[in-house]
Amino acid sequence: MAEQLERWRDKIRKQLSQERQAAIALLQEWVQEPSVQGDERSIQEKVAKQLAAMGLKVDLWVMEGAELINHPYFVSPRTTFANSPNVVGVWSGTGGGRSLILNGHVDVVPAGDEQQWQHHPFSGSVIDGKLYGRGATDMKGGNLASLLAIQTLQALGVRLKGDVIYESVVEEESGGAGTLATILRGYRADAALVPEPTNLKIFPKQQGSMWFRLSIKGRSAHGGTRYQGVSAIEKSMQVLQAINRLEKQRNERISDPLYATLPIPIPINVGVIEGGKWPSSVADLVKMEGRMGVAPGEEMEHAKAEMEQALKQLAEQDDWFRDHPVELEWFGARWVPGAVEEDHPLMQMLQESYQQVMGNAPVIEASPWGTDGGLLTRLANTPAIVFGPGVTQVAHYPNEYIELDAVFQCAEIFALTMMKWCGVAEEGAIEQ
Repeated sequence: MAEQLERWRDKIRKQLSQERQAAIALLQEWVQEPSVQGDERSIQEKVAKQLAAMGLKVDLWVMEGAELINHPYFVSPRTTFANSPNVVGVWSGTGGGRSLILNGHVDVVPAGDEQQWQHHPFSGSVIDGKLYGRGATDMKGGNLASLLAIQTLQALGVRLKGDVIYESVVEEESGGAGTLATILRGYRADAALVPEPTNLKIFPKQQGSMWFRLSIKGRSAHGGTRYQGVSAIEKSMQVLQAINRLEKQRNERISDPLYATLPIPIPINVGVIEGGKWPSSVADLVKMEGRMGVAPGEEMEHAKAEMEQALKQLAEQDDWFRDHPVELEWFGARWVPGAVEEDHPLMQMLQESYQQVMGNAPVIEASPWGTDGGLLTRLANTPAIVFGPGVTQVAHYPNEYIELDAVFQCAEIFALTMMKWCGVAEEGAIEQ
């Protein structure tokens, strides 16, 4: 069996090498598409065309309807998606094998200040083995690795027993409405791989997160007699301290060794503070917005309740908060936490494939951020493992890039894993 696996690896590697330049050109084409939220149609039509050329059964549709919009897991700043279709391609197996979803998103965050980029944000420039551009690492490089894995097995004449479902979705950056729509459309599998940028580390667990907004009240007064007012800015400092205490308490409970390398496994981050209207007036209102991490296996309602309780306890320290409680609102984006057991068969196969390709054991950690994998695991009963090329540290940053070698290494690992997980119906082309 070991010799057979080596032959598979060698043939897959050779085939990927032969297609390397064409694959890089395709990734350049994808990155050159500025597929920010609300403008994904062009790239999705190209993905659909590519999948159709590969012989997959293609489904391109615009998500809509009350079932989606009213679903408890639906989160999005919009309710119409006319220019943001989803694409799914199914590579049908011969039967009798396990199915696998390869899930990735094409929506990218805005480029930001172009002056901070050395090259145009959507250039797709290739320099010293790296391809630059917004979305290169988050996560079009991972999407390409998934596609190349299918394409390579097809070129080698491999037929799998189980179906492989390639999902190219929108709305991940806003909380996962695109993947939710695929689930509601009936796409489910025995397991899933999500090639977000993990730097080829394996993440069987991923934290969730949700956005919150706080309104902290004060009482206005003239700045010259500020002692006659109550500064909402000063009260907000107490609120920040309460949030820091809550963060510390929540993280002290986490003993999972997969979080050992993370200084704060499930952070609570305050990213926006707005307060006051006039320099010579005491501020009577401060608004804060932030992101609360949710541990794998934790119910999001439990995390909400802990935040609510921490804010209520402010009244025990300061009478002002008894009559003027902090108002808490949950709004905007939300990512569902997810976890796959470390002894899950797909975990074992993915580790084995990694070892074959890279020559060493993989690093296994918990994800410091959320992905659509949580929805697949929790809602679709499709255990999802996050593993892909790209470095998290450059996602959403100026001069975002992906190392091309990592894309092809990931494709090789995925191809081997697909054969093991889905089962091989025809091996003749590989054993020649």
